Amino acid sequence: MFDRVDYYPGDPILGLMGEYAKDTNPNKVNLGVGVYYDESGKLPVLECVKTAEQHIANPISPRPYIPMEGLPGNRKACQELLFGKGAKVLEEKRVATIAAIGGSGALKIGAEFINEWLPESKTYVSDPTWGNHISIFEYSNVPVAKYPYYDKVTNSVKFDEMLAFFETLNKNDVLILHPCCHNPTGIDLTQEQWDKALEVIQAKELIPFMDIAYQGFGKDMESDVYAIRKAVDMGLPLFVSNSFSKNLSLYGERVGGLSVVCPTAELAERVFGQLQFTVRRTYSSPPSHGGRIVDIVMNDEALYDQWVGEVYDMRDRIKAMRLKLKSVLEANVPGRNFDYLTSQNGMFSFTGLTPEQVERLKTKFGVYMVGNSRMCVAGLNSSNIDYVANAMAEVLKD
Repeated sequence: MFDRVDYYPGDPILGLMGEYAKDTNPNKVNLGVGVYYDESGKLPVLECVKTAEQHIANPISPRPYIPMEGLPGNRKACQELLFGKGAKVLEEKRVATIAAIGGSGALKIGAEFINEWLPESKTYVSDPTWGNHISIFEYSNVPVAKYPYYDKVTNSVKFDEMLAFFETLNKNDVLILHPCCHNPTGIDLTQEQWDKALEVIQAKELIPFMDIAYQGFGKDMESDVYAIRKAVDMGLPLFVSNSFSKNLSLYGERVGGLSVVCPTAELAERVFGQLQFTVRRTYSSPPSHGGRIVDIVMNDEALYDQWVGEVYDMRDRIKAMRLKLKSVLEANVPGRNFDYLTSQNGMFSFTGLTPEQVERLKTKFGVYMVGNSRMCVAGLNSSNIDYVANAMAEVLKD
């Protein structure tokens, strides 16, 4: 048996972090992994989370299994963040929601559901997309292909080409879409573009599967879910996976959710049962601790308001780093347009560097980013941004 086991070369991003850990350069900078670091370069614990943790620990309580679908308050938080408090679709009980093991777990349960109940469907992801999108769906035996998205020449969306591609797809084909803070490019559709894209999706009877891991990091909590709520208003069938890893800084707790918007409450109940069954035969039930934090923070008005403020502080710090990086690069590389750095949203940016330039950044300067030139802007701070910007300028001028 063991002689037949293939070698796993490792995840490219996690492998890059292994290289970073071994690097002895005192000026090294980690811009590879998708994690928010604060101004001091540390992973923050949000103040609202500290309060929730104190509440959980006072008194320390038993740890029973929780339901397959997760804690009610966690599920309620997912629904109200995505669809809005008092949303008609929630009042009509047309949304089946489960808590999941992070956004990845939500995608996995959704992929298994699609494989079982829409076996004729093919799933399409943006070119490029987060690499695990492809792995998760393929491993669930769902065929995966790509749709046009990123134009490296103009550093924008190939919007017309994308819509033309959607027109060629078959009924019930699934589209993995990024409602905000596109990973890895940081380039989002405008609201007007979302309107047009969703019209084509509706006309072709395609199924949108929206994966949102950065709500609040783009424009604001409401604007970042525009595409989700627009799809609901249009009466589209809809899958939504969401994650609290970034906006609650709960990476290791693995807290996410999967919501499926259905035509009727009766159908939502049937879908909910199948999601429960998939969870039961996959991992039985989600962990409780992160779900309790979400429940406490999201369903307490004062803590919720504090959380939103903390998310916006993180968002604004990232935007400030984008602006500073742009200004230093413009000063050091005259004649080149860096406007894309401030028009992109969220934690990530496609820098436009070639693989050779990315490698030179790593070997000469100890600045680590993914080979496709994706940079985690949240890894920048006032102590390292000049070093990074000057290093980027040097490799761009070579």
